[in-house]
Amino acid sequence: MTKDIMGVILAAGKGSRMYPLSENYSKCTLPICNKPLLDYQIEMMKEAGISDIIIVVGYNGFEVVRVIGNGERQGVNILYVNQEETLGIAHALGRLEPYVDRPFLLFLGDIYFVCPSLKPMLDIFSKDDVKAVLATKEEQNRDAIKRNFAVKLNPDGSVRRVIEKPRHIENNIKGCGLYLFDLHIFDAIRRTPRTAMRDEYEITDSIQILINDDYKVMTANIIQNDLNLTFVEDLLELNLFQLKKMNQKVIIGEDASIPDPSLLENVIVGDNVTIKHNIHLKNTVIFPNTVVDEHENVSDSIIDNQQIIHCRMRNNRNWRG
Repeated sequence: MTKDIMGVILAAGKGSRMYPLSENYSKCTLPICNKPLLDYQIEMMKEAGISDIIIVVGYNGFEVVRVIGNGERQGVNILYVNQEETLGIAHALGRLEPYVDRPFLLFLGDIYFVCPSLKPMLDIFSKDDVKAVLATKEEQNRDAIKRNFAVKLNPDGSVRRVIEKPRHIENNIKGCGLYLFDLHIFDAIRRTPRTAMRDEYEITDSIQILINDDYKVMTANIIQNDLNLTFVEDLLELNLFQLKKMNQKVIIGEDASIPDPSLLENVIVGDNVTIKHNIHLKNTVIFPNTVVDEHENVSDSIIDNQQIIHCRMRNNRNWRG
């Protein structure tokens, strides 16, 4: 089945709320334990048997191409498509219709997913003339549902309604920015109106059009955790989450020079990093090719060659280890 499915990743957003990192980096290439965020999504697709992937780029698109490459490193084939305007997910997908000739798995490129396997999603898609499958999570945090989209089901388990950023929550089913569509979605996108509230073309409106046309849309409750990389603090917390998931206290990249590694506590050190002095570093990410010339201890921070960004940790994250 997966031989007939391709992958699509939307990675065109500017990520202005990631300032000051957004000045020099595309947020979908920011390092999570020394690996770009997009690499985690590509690995999930590859494990599901998907080898042809389209990545939609826009702001800092050259940086995405430089970091991710043509797919040879990951063992897949990557085609890049440039999105000149960012007018919502449905708008971005609509521009891809000339490049997509089969069903496709869609990732939003700024989300980190904890998901054991995509296979249940693919299995559901292969049955009973299903036209779309939405990856969902049983979400206990009602505010998290309000930031994403709510899903209402029919008695047979098919989707009845999808509601973008709902104010009133009726269940704990959250849509998570991971979708599986067949080509009928493009007909729905062509009839998707531009919203008054956000002045964008929402993918949830396109999905609702599919449902209203009596096409079957299902859910796959496969997401254990997800984090939208929105603020700098998210990058630090996600690195610490992944570090704990790997059962590590410290990760040190290649060709790093560190006077005393025992002074590192919950720290990710990138490749070609030089730490000049014996300082205690805690809960910190150091980007590749960075020289750390601090004489004082550093904690809860992200460091690159231009700055140290001190982060206010949010310990109530329900996705944290």
